[in-house]
Amino acid sequence: MSESIIPQERWSSADFTREELNRYSRHLIMPEVTAVGQKRLKAARVLCVGAGGLGSPAALYLAAAGVGTIGLVDFDSVDVSNLQRQILHGTKDIGRRKVSSAHDRLTDINPNLVLHSHDCRLESENAIEIVGNYDLVLDGSDNFATRYLTNDVCVFLKKPNVYGSIFRFDGQTTVFAPYLGGPCYRCMFPEPPPPGSVPNCADAGVLGVLPGIIGVMQATEAIKLILGIGESLLGRLVHLDALQMRFREFKLRRDPNCPVCGENPTVLEPIDYEQFCSGTTGRSESTVPTITVHALNSKQQSGEPFLLVDVREPFESDLARIAGSKLMPLGQLPDRLDELNQQEVTVLYCKTGLRSERAVRFLQTAGFQNVYNLAGGIDAWIDEIDPSIPKY
Repeated sequence: MSESIIPQERWSSADFTREELNRYSRHLIMPEVTAVGQKRLKAARVLCVGAGGLGSPAALYLAAAGVGTIGLVDFDSVDVSNLQRQILHGTKDIGRRKVSSAHDRLTDINPNLVLHSHDCRLESENAIEIVGNYDLVLDGSDNFATRYLTNDVCVFLKKPNVYGSIFRFDGQTTVFAPYLGGPCYRCMFPEPPPPGSVPNCADAGVLGVLPGIIGVMQATEAIKLILGIGESLLGRLVHLDALQMRFREFKLRRDPNCPVCGENPTVLEPIDYEQFCSGTTGRSESTVPTITVHALNSKQQSGEPFLLVDVREPFESDLARIAGSKLMPLGQLPDRLDELNQQEVTVLYCKTGLRSERAVRFLQTAGFQNVYNLAGGIDAWIDEIDPSIPKY
């Protein structure tokens, strides 16, 4: 076998019960695995950052494969909208903490598993301590701050970072491990995108089966690193267009000027990643005027004149809308400016506030001054003002 990331002193002393020999029999008869590889799996410690779309299939297959210790970092609770893709959780788990729901499911899959639940947000203050207890990290996070934090800490501690991301019909995965000769996440993305420029899954949607594909690919890469077999995705990124069912591969190279893994690194410890990704470091973003759902409700109740504009797509408006709003999808705004009055107070909303924030910025550049973004979008309106509107 090739070099495994698991130290020999850990796996060489691992023993199997009769039940485990039965459970892993299909692995044991594979010449690429055998009892030696299964011992490496049993001795391995894998941290899954996120117990959602990507973490669900990855953790399930890692547990089933016999990874001895799995850690889960997640601070969220199960929502009904998660169940379309987050297969660790079921209808009975709605409202439960995700780490608790995941604990029950994973230990049912494999009662031999040692599972550590970290019911918290991965932050600069705790990341070194948490990540330091594991051999590799599987990044299933859904925000840039956590991705940069996970990357940096993995570089500092010399841990492989099995990365995955999803968006609508597209997914990608790779392995970041500069200490093994490959690049890190910052080599590929030196800076985060401008705030609000990349919609999240809640705003743009995601095909439910896509995280299953990408998450299983992440689990496969983790298992290969543990076993010391095959060719890892180190230095290669695989992109999937599920709508066309096409895979493409891109070469990734380590950046010698990378501030974390380069020849002269300048980032030597965790930083404030929320600030780093907010655009307040090195970028001058104008503040977008906002209005709360309660202030908007007061305006409606008082009869105060204003225009409420829905910048979502027509099919979204058919699902749910705020009464009295005018539908003007974001992509149509440039061609429909003549329908708006620059002197009129105008409030724009979308699902969560991201698209409407972009719309406000666009209108500001077009000379509009009395434009406001509805904070939290229609989701916040439903949660705090009118729960009779269906939430999608």
